[in-house]
Amino acid sequence: MAEYRLDHSLYSSVGLIEFVKGIPGLQNAVQVERISKGYSLDHKFKVITPHQGNMLLRVFPYSDMESKQIEVQVLDRVRQMGVMCSTPLGIGKLDEDNGYMIVSYLEGEDASEVLPRLNEQQQWSIGMQAGAALKCIHRLPVEKQAESWYSRKSRKHRRYVDKYRECSVVMKQDQAILNFIEDHLDCMKGRPDYFQHDDFHPANLLINQGELAGVIDFNRADQGDPVHEFLKLGLFATETSIPYSIGQVQGYLDGNEPNEEFWRMYSLYMAMALVSSVVWIQHVKPEETDEMMMKMDRVREDHEDFRSMIPRWYTMNR
Repeated sequence: MAEYRLDHSLYSSVGLIEFVKGIPGLQNAVQVERISKGYSLDHKFKVITPHQGNMLLRVFPYSDMESKQIEVQVLDRVRQMGVMCSTPLGIGKLDEDNGYMIVSYLEGEDASEVLPRLNEQQQWSIGMQAGAALKCIHRLPVEKQAESWYSRKSRKHRRYVDKYRECSVVMKQDQAILNFIEDHLDCMKGRPDYFQHDDFHPANLLINQGELAGVIDFNRADQGDPVHEFLKLGLFATETSIPYSIGQVQGYLDGNEPNEEFWRMYSLYMAMALVSSVVWIQHVKPEETDEMMMKMDRVREDHEDFRSMIPRWYTMNR
């Protein structure tokens, strides 16, 4: 994936603040701060205005305009459903190569940084709030796809397997994991096909004063089996906070315990995610391959190389 670079000539002659003030809706900007966190290729800026509140400006390749317009629609719709997320304020074209999107700036800290500082009860409570928010997100109506979730997901998985076999880096016990997936692919038949945030984990959640304050980064929104949304727990959330991760599952299920079908689907999607993660990290962030492989080893251990469908993080210390 080629890195997207913002042409600094757009604002080098007038300065960043003047460049931003030239964008419709940001004429009253008094301060601009770059935001560098995250995997998104967008260029992000916190724009401070005295009377309109703080805003988030995203500058992106103009070729992404159609997907960004869809994201704006999604934000507007999920906000109307009660999900705490940014309000879309504007979208447009900067020049032939770049577009911009303006949304309200959500105040709060990255949950992946805040959670370890809280006690276990607070972490679990925020997980419960996050699970309830995720359930609300999944209620957003979507159009029926021409192909079933099973057809789309199984075909995508087989493409990843082909790419995985070409990788120079492989995971431990990979054949056992690939066999587990093949043995359970048919479990996806007849599964629900709901709207998905598709990147729901603590780094995309904000906490303010010990409470969930917002969900961010809807740019990967998709649709599929709602249980598929939980695979980010195993890869990312559990190393940040196990109480949060347990809370997210229980909050989604209205405080109830997950059943056998939930764990069967979760473990299948988790195993499939290991395969795709090997391919993805070497393609997008090869310098982080070692870190990703460590996460994958932790997932394998949690599932005993998928001899166990219920991960160890859910049952330990309970």
